[in-house]
Amino acid sequence: MKPNRRRFLSSSLATLGATTTAAAFATAAENAPATGSGALDYGRSFITNSAPFNAVRFWVESRTTIIDDKSGESQTYYQCGSCKSENTFAETDLFAADNYDFLPILGDGEWLIFRRPCRISEGYRRASKTEAVWGDPIFKLRKLKGEMILADFETIRDTTAEAVPIVAQTELHNAETGLRAVIEYPVKTMNISLDKQLYQVDTGPVAYPDLSQRFKQPIEALSLAFVAFNAPDFADFVIEQPVKISEDAAETCQTYHYSKPFSLAAKNRLIAPAVAD
Repeated sequence: MKPNRRRFLSSSLATLGATTTAAAFATAAENAPATGSGALDYGRSFITNSAPFNAVRFWVESRTTIIDDKSGESQTYYQCGSCKSENTFAETDLFAADNYDFLPILGDGEWLIFRRPCRISEGYRRASKTEAVWGDPIFKLRKLKGEMILADFETIRDTTAEAVPIVAQTELHNAETGLRAVIEYPVKTMNISLDKQLYQVDTGPVAYPDLSQRFKQPIEALSLAFVAFNAPDFADFVIEQPVKISEDAAETCQTYHYSKPFSLAAKNRLIAPAVAD
C-alpha cells in the first residue's frame, strides 16, 4: 500500500517515540529556541493592507522576534516576499523601465522597504510609518496544525523525503547587549546525505537581526540574509551588502550581493506539522 501523508506522519511520531533516546530528547530540548511554539504555516500566511489606492497583499516569508532580556519586551517583524518595481494598474508597460527588486518587512508600526537596483543606491533601504504607505496592515497569519519536532537525523530524512513542509527556528543571543532573537522561516532547500547521515538547511532570504548594538529605531537592526545550518548549535549567514564587482575593480564599482559569510552560536529547531491536510 502506498503511504499517504497522514499515515507517514503517524508512523513518524511512533518511530520517533520508539527510537529516539532520552538523551537525544534532552539535547533537542536544550537546543530548542525559547519561543518554540506557534510556528506559522508559511504557505498560508499573508499581510493585506487597507489603502483604497492599493490594498496590496504580501506573502509572509519569514518572522523575526527580537527580545530584550533586560526589560522583557519583544517586537516581531514579518519579512514578505519580493517583487519587481512596477507601474501599478497602468494600461501598458507594467514593469518600471529602471527596474529594481522590492522587498518589505513589517513591524513596530513601520515598513522597512528594500529597493535593490543593479547599482548602489541611496534608496536601498528606507523605513516609513505604515499609514504613509498602504494604510493599516491586516494580518492573515495561520499556524501549523500542531507541531512535530524533528529531533534526529532519521526523522529529518524521512520528513524531507515525503515532501512534508518544514519550518526552522534559529535563536541568537548577545550577552553584552542583552538582546535575543528568534528567526523563523520555511525550509525551502534541504540537503540530505544518506552516506554521511547529515542534513543541511540552506534558505532565505530571512530578516537577520544585528544584536551587537541597540538601534534608536529597532527595525534598523534588520538586514536581508541567507542562513545555513547542519547541527543544533550554530548557524552561518551571508548578508546582502555592497561588494566590489571584482577584486581588481575600484571601490566605487559595486553592486548588492549576499557575501562575507560568518558563523554564530545558535539554537536551531526543525518543525513539521503534526496534523495532515
